Amino acid sequence: MDQESFQQIAATIPLEPGIYKYFDSKKELLYVGKAKNLRKRVSSYFNKTLQNYKTYELVRRIHSIEFTMVNSEQDAFLLENSLIKQYQPRFNINLKDDKSYPFIVIKKESFPRVFLTRRKTNDGSEYLGPFTSVARVRELIDFIKANIQLRTCKLNLTPANIAKKKFKVCLEYHLGNCKGPCEGLQTPEDYTEGLKKLKNILKGNLGPVISGFKLDMKDAAAGMAFEKAELIRKKIEHLETYESRSVIVNKHIVQVDVFSMFRDESGAFVNYLMVENGTIVQTHTTEAKPQLEESNEEVLAFSIAQLRDRFNSTALEIIVPFPIEYPQEGILITVPKGGDKKKLLELSEKNVNYYREEAEKKKMLHLQKKTPEERMAVLEQLQKDLQLSSLPTHIECFDNSNFQGSYPVSAMVCFRDGVESKKDYRHYNVKTVEGINDFATMKEVVYRRYKRLTEENQSLPQLVIIDGGKGQLSAAMESIEELGLRGSLTLVGLAKNEEEIFFSGDQQSLKLPYDSLSLKLIRKIRDEVHRFGISFHRNKRSRGTFKNEFENIKGIGKQTADLLLKTFHSVRKVKASTDEELNALVGVSKAKLIREHFSEREGETQVGQDFP
Repeated sequence: MDQESFQQIAATIPLEPGIYKYFDSKKELLYVGKAKNLRKRVSSYFNKTLQNYKTYELVRRIHSIEFTMVNSEQDAFLLENSLIKQYQPRFNINLKDDKSYPFIVIKKESFPRVFLTRRKTNDGSEYLGPFTSVARVRELIDFIKANIQLRTCKLNLTPANIAKKKFKVCLEYHLGNCKGPCEGLQTPEDYTEGLKKLKNILKGNLGPVISGFKLDMKDAAAGMAFEKAELIRKKIEHLETYESRSVIVNKHIVQVDVFSMFRDESGAFVNYLMVENGTIVQTHTTEAKPQLEESNEEVLAFSIAQLRDRFNSTALEIIVPFPIEYPQEGILITVPKGGDKKKLLELSEKNVNYYREEAEKKKMLHLQKKTPEERMAVLEQLQKDLQLSSLPTHIECFDNSNFQGSYPVSAMVCFRDGVESKKDYRHYNVKTVEGINDFATMKEVVYRRYKRLTEENQSLPQLVIIDGGKGQLSAAMESIEELGLRGSLTLVGLAKNEEEIFFSGDQQSLKLPYDSLSLKLIRKIRDEVHRFGISFHRNKRSRGTFKNEFENIKGIGKQTADLLLKTFHSVRKVKASTDEELNALVGVSKAKLIREHFSEREGETQVGQDFP
């Protein structure tokens, strides 16, 4: 549907809140979205002049539009999530998680059995969960069995069968694992009390369970049943040990959901911690695949709604790393600045980063597991798509990185025959560039890399990917020209947001199909150079290799130096600041020391652009 066709129906779209659905010519659902104002939101798709490739593909395929009005933004939010979950349209955010998760079922029967199941049926039984780990469920069941006496047999323990004395107690009774309801030795009320303890344990609420056992122990001791009292004491000790291992925050944090997210150009990972009574009772990390131009806030809000629904969360507070719009009544959104809730968020972030790193390793391993023939087919497709003169069996990619506008470094990764060649990876400490200058940095590292290769008579790559737009590509080409290597290798720039490919001198970019094998390989290479560069930067920061320039000022301590860096981000901005700004930040005396320090250096020779 083009803009002209849309204008013919635009006036018929209501101005109310609701959801809209896009269909292609075959009536296949392409996309579901929500809006405070349906007409304004739908119109934005057809009025945009700058769209990423996926948005362009969506709009190009739209043949018809349907909408549903609702009473509020909250209703639109809930309906959108329900429809996405049901139909999973190809252009909506996709949570890549199709596994079936285990439940603990309390069977609807006399003296209910408790066991693990993956099948949830409408038989009147109570299902607890789902849980993200079968091993975790089995561990919980074993723990419960060791502390609560519930039957494990499949006998039909109806009141009539028990009255007829059809059954005899088994070994589990003699081992103390069951109280013998089959012979009427345990009342339904006592058995139900055990089920209540089970539910409290699963919710991390061990306080009532321990209190109940303490009363039982006291009664046993009063009745001179010392062996029984000792057995109960051991159970209490077991529960208290379990509780001390499980409680990781203040017990007064009764019920919260914690979410964190890591996102880069390739997608997003979202971690979920379900916390009850200071205990993490569920933890899950999933990969979210944004399809269009969704913001971080939109991706996180969507993931939260889907995960809370999947794991049946009833928490009324959600802890997140940044503010989001979550239009569900009665839900408190918290962005903690400190304290126990901040610790929970940091734990969630630790989990999401670990999961993301493991996922990247698996992706690279999957690529390595391709047969040589499959890898060659991808490279042949890449050669065809980029119109390269030779097969790109040797590809290198460069990326620049900095921290809060300071400390520039660069990284280069190498792929041979379609897989990573880690022995050829290189890190670069920028030597000749003062401050943050992405173009000059790219020029320096490209020059250093290929000057070294030519001096050592090593083979040059057929393809070099510059992670950046036209400016970075032009800077890299200057070095190639200075080295006399034009025509010896092909350089392309990869725009960070649009995934457009630029060639030097071309006005128009190349947009490969977003699901093409060529673009998938380019994404993998780009993601790998990001990972490699960020890990290098992080390691240098953690080792204290970077020294804050302001610490060189006589009379200025580390705390003031860090404040200057955090506020101004660079030496240049400090020099350009007004006396009023500097005085207000650090005081008159320290501001004077800073001014004197930089005035003494005004005559110093600046580092040039001659490369080593």
